[in-house]
Amino acid sequence: MGLLPLFTSTLLFSWTTLNAALKITKVDLSIEPSAAVYRDTNVAMRCKAEVLTFGTEALNRVYTIYKGDSVILNKTTSSSEDLLYHLPQARVSNNGKYKCKISIMGEEKASEAATLTVEGMSMPILRFNKANITEGESVTATCLAPGETGSLLFSFYDNSKEVENARVTSNELTFVPKGVGNHIIHCSYLVFVMPNSFKSQTSNTVTLTVEELSIEPVLKISPQDNVYEGDTVNITCSVSNVTKDYQAGELLLSQDTELLKSGKTSIHVNWTAHARTPMLTIKCRLYLRDVVKVVNKTISVSELFSVPTLKMSALEVFQEDEISLTCRSEKLSYDRLEGEFFIYSLEPFDYHMVHKGNGVFIGKAKTIDFNYTCTAAAKGIKKKSKVLTIHPKVPVSTPKIWVSGSAILGRKVEIFCLSDTGTPPITYTLWKANKQNQIAVVHEFNKAANFTIVINEPGRLNHYLCKASNGNRTPEQSDKLQTAVIEPMTEAYLMVVPDVDDISEGHTVILICSFLGTPPVTVRWLRDSDDLNPLKTTTTNINTTSYEFVVNKEHTDNYYCQAENRANSVESNKINLVVGMAMWKKLLIPGTIILLVSSLVMVGFILFTRSRRGKRERAAELSVKPASPKSDDSLTVTLTHDTEVYNAATDAASFCDDKEGRVTNGTRGSVASLPADISNRSSYSIPATV
Repeated sequence: MGLLPLFTSTLLFSWTTLNAALKITKVDLSIEPSAAVYRDTNVAMRCKAEVLTFGTEALNRVYTIYKGDSVILNKTTSSSEDLLYHLPQARVSNNGKYKCKISIMGEEKASEAATLTVEGMSMPILRFNKANITEGESVTATCLAPGETGSLLFSFYDNSKEVENARVTSNELTFVPKGVGNHIIHCSYLVFVMPNSFKSQTSNTVTLTVEELSIEPVLKISPQDNVYEGDTVNITCSVSNVTKDYQAGELLLSQDTELLKSGKTSIHVNWTAHARTPMLTIKCRLYLRDVVKVVNKTISVSELFSVPTLKMSALEVFQEDEISLTCRSEKLSYDRLEGEFFIYSLEPFDYHMVHKGNGVFIGKAKTIDFNYTCTAAAKGIKKKSKVLTIHPKVPVSTPKIWVSGSAILGRKVEIFCLSDTGTPPITYTLWKANKQNQIAVVHEFNKAANFTIVINEPGRLNHYLCKASNGNRTPEQSDKLQTAVIEPMTEAYLMVVPDVDDISEGHTVILICSFLGTPPVTVRWLRDSDDLNPLKTTTTNINTTSYEFVVNKEHTDNYYCQAENRANSVESNKINLVVGMAMWKKLLIPGTIILLVSSLVMVGFILFTRSRRGKRERAAELSVKPASPKSDDSLTVTLTHDTEVYNAATDAASFCDDKEGRVTNGTRGSVASLPADISNRSSYSIPATV
């Protein structure tokens, strides 16, 4: 390893070791002799630090003293003694919060803030460069604050009132006192220690004498009495007591706010009088340095003629109507107007208007709002009237009449009436059979008038109409109301064809619904078992309609109809429809029974015959016996209804050859063909011949 890297690493190791063994445990800042002192006290800030180090080697300490956030001292020392920062002859400007920070080998620690308060300020001293001055002359005042330091702001007072713009950071002020006589002047100052300020005592007072200027403005007016507008008035504005050393000021001659003329020592004006106000004020002003002297006089000026008034002959006018405008001055000084032309003119004078005499203009109203003024002129004087704004009305158009919703007998209905054009307010009148019924006034554009009536008569509302008017014109009349009156549904009746007692499966049934009410009528056929889903819905313009369908057993139910128009709905009576069995089913039942009985007889007879044949064959094989004395020529069959017992005697061989049983009426296989007296018995016998 080279010497340089070795040396560098050694230093680094030593610094790291020392830094690890260094610790600033405490920093204190104290104020001596006290934190609150009086002015001129010598104050010291003592910064004391407790430092733990490795070994006895002295280390450089960097001390920093702060006042607020500002650094006021930076000092580096290897001494371990306390640092002292001196404030000789402390002033109010030294007030504030102080803090001490120490830094050793990168280790830093700061003290808590300590507050210094210094009381007492020097008394200000006021001086003037002059004790006596004349009006408009300036004077210089000096306010001293002996021994004070820091940021100071001075104020000067004239007769206890602060001089305007007299707050200055400089202790010297040049100003012009206002007004003559004695002025008592004093001063004071502020010391700023942000964010606070401290005010001093009041200085000594100085008396300043201001003498009045000997010159004055002079105003002369001729004539000053019996002046009429248009007369020439001679006015002179000048300066009195002008001396050789007079420094020229400035003269201004004015009438109210109107400047007539300006000059240095004298002004002369030939002014034409006017009578805008009954009394006119003429002023002559003299500006000399900062002094303003004013003299004024008032004169009364009579009107030669008054301001004209422009009027329209009619109170209201419609578009394109003939109009007449009159321009007149109510007051005229005839003695002053002798031989003078007095002229009225209209502005603007366009092709719409024609001059019909002095001050009278006729023409046609325009289709839009328009303005006119008139001017009266005599002896060079012109006076203009106020603006006359003419608002030509738009005539109302023929009104329309209609109803809101449906007109239902016995209920209220709103009738509306509206003119599409017309300047409001518009007066609408509802008429019924040539009699005025109701009135409504509408103040908005394109807004209909509405009238509420109760409908007490059926038919149509054609006895109603409305009229509209917005001025002194014949009202416009609407057509008659053509709305039909809707009569509410009052009754519904349901009948069925054929009669309910004659209805069986397979029959065509017609449900007929009749009702009373204004068409169109919507009719729904319903049944109790499903009253939410109509069997059929239809709309009709007559008072009856029907529903036809072929029935089966599932159609047994209560049926009714519902009739609805624009007013209400009603339900009919209910019909109980019971669907009977079809005729062929009724006939099928007894036929089936007879067939079943015949089949049972046949089966029983066959079984019996077979049983007898088997016995005879077995007997013949065993032995032959003599014949019975009784004759076996006939067979008797006995059928017992309850036990189905059969007794028969016949020739088995002959029966087997025939195999067909016959009843007395000769009908084959039909129980229904039995005689009535037999078929109604519970048991019966059938004679058979073989």
